[in-house]
Amino acid sequence: MATLSACGGTASGESADSLTEVSLLFKGALTVCTDIPYAPFEYEEDGKPTGFDIDLVREVADALKADLDVVDVSFDDITSGDSLNNDVCDVAISAMTITGERARVLDFSSPYFDAKQALITPRGSGLDQLQELAGKRVGVQKDTTGETYLSDFAPATTQVVAYDDAAGLQTALTTGEVDAAMLDNTVSGQFVGDNPKLKLAREFDTGEQYGMAVKKDGNVPLLRQINSTLAGLREDGSYQEIYTTYFG
Repeated sequence: MATLSACGGTASGESADSLTEVSLLFKGALTVCTDIPYAPFEYEEDGKPTGFDIDLVREVADALKADLDVVDVSFDDITSGDSLNNDVCDVAISAMTITGERARVLDFSSPYFDAKQALITPRGSGLDQLQELAGKRVGVQKDTTGETYLSDFAPATTQVVAYDDAAGLQTALTTGEVDAAMLDNTVSGQFVGDNPKLKLAREFDTGEQYGMAVKKDGNVPLLRQINSTLAGLREDGSYQEIYTTYFG
């Protein structure tokens, strides 16, 4: 785990039981957990965290008149609830799909992004359909909905290979360690753009939506502030401006 941008906050000592006031781990700072890199949602540029998710959660920090402190953690530490429920951070945002399983250990905000699953394959491989993955090695990022979707709908003989992060998955696909990859369509463009030998073979409409998360039953005021900020960004057009910056 590495802190990517320090704010120099000190422990606030404020009660987390308040029903009206937002209580933060460190006074004057919103501490955010994310899994970097996962461009264009979260990545480093000139040594600083940036991306669609980072810009959104910065708006929440601004609404709280707080600095933004971004902490890089593994995706499974976020989805398992470990990071939030052990007070590593106040909020998590990491292109994370809202699911019933995750909602048992996290409290989610209103959805802020719609996503699908995408199958990425080498050009000329002939792998364009799920049924054609029988006996093939298909890479996924560990503990993602891509892994779940592939396990549920691909042929039983498909070998699902899980990687700790998107960078590892991208390397495995580029080097031929796996025959294909299943991942969110929102980042598939990065994979294909980095290697012209790859193609987006097919998208699958899974009805997924991303959400920010706070600790389970632990920060209702912060959750309300997140939802209020998201609603305001959509209403005044700022959300669309941020979206256009990263997705055109």
